[in-house]
Amino acid sequence: MFELNKNRIRLIIVVLLTLARRLTEKQKEEIVKRFESGTSIDLLSKKYACTISTITRNLKKKLGELKFHELFTKSKLLKEKSKTNKNQTNNLVKKCSAHENFRNDANDPKVFNENITTSNFAPIDSFFEIAPLDYEIDNSSRKELSSVPLSEVDFPKIVYMVVDKKIELVIKLLKDFPEWQFLPQDDLSRKTIEIFFDINLAKRSCNKEQKVLKVPNTDVFRIVSPVLISKGISRIVCAENLIAL
Repeated sequence: MFELNKNRIRLIIVVLLTLARRLTEKQKEEIVKRFESGTSIDLLSKKYACTISTITRNLKKKLGELKFHELFTKSKLLKEKSKTNKNQTNNLVKKCSAHENFRNDANDPKVFNENITTSNFAPIDSFFEIAPLDYEIDNSSRKELSSVPLSEVDFPKIVYMVVDKKIELVIKLLKDFPEWQFLPQDDLSRKTIEIFFDINLAKRSCNKEQKVLKVPNTDVFRIVSPVLISKGISRIVCAENLIAL
C-alpha cells in the first residue's frame, strides 16, 4: 500500500505554493485575447509555463464563469470539427491513391490479366453466415462514463481526502465503488484514491479510524502522479469523473 506521511504532503504543498508562477497583467490580457480567438487552454499553459488550473482560474476571473464556459465549449467543438475534417481529408487522399493505383494497373495488360485470373474469378470453396447484430444493446453508458485524463480535469480550488490516523492515504480498488461495477474485470482491479469536492461528503465517508485531510492546492495530483503510478495507483475517483493518471 502506498503511504504518504503528513510531512511529505505538507512539503509538496509548500513547494507548489512556492513555485506557483504569477502572471503579469499584460500576460493575463494576452491569455484572454488568445483564448477568445480560439487558442486552447493546453497551448496557453505551455506558452506561459503555467498549470492548466492557473490559466483556467485567470480566464474565469477575467471573463466570468458564463462567458468562459461558452468559449470553452466553442473551442472544444472547433477542435473536434477540425479533427473530423482532417480524418475525412486523409480518407479522401487514400481513396484517390487507391483509385489511381487501380487505373495504373488497368492500363497495364499484364497486371490487369493477372488480377482477373488470380482474384476476380477465383472459385469460392466455402461460405459462412454472419449473424445479424443486436442493435438493442446499449453500450453508450460505458463510453459516456469512461475515465478522463488528469490533464483535462479542472479541479476546484480545494478538495478533501480521507486518511487514517497516521495521515496515510486510504487506497481502494475500483471494484469497491458500486457505480463503476459495469467496467471490465481488469479495470475493477485497479488501485485508486478518492477525493471529495464537499467536506460533508468526505466526513460521511470516514469511519472512527479515519479523518478528513484538506488539500488546498490541487496541482499536487499532477506533480505526484508519476509516484502514484509507480505504486500501482492509476485512477482518482471523485463524484463527477473517474480520472486516469
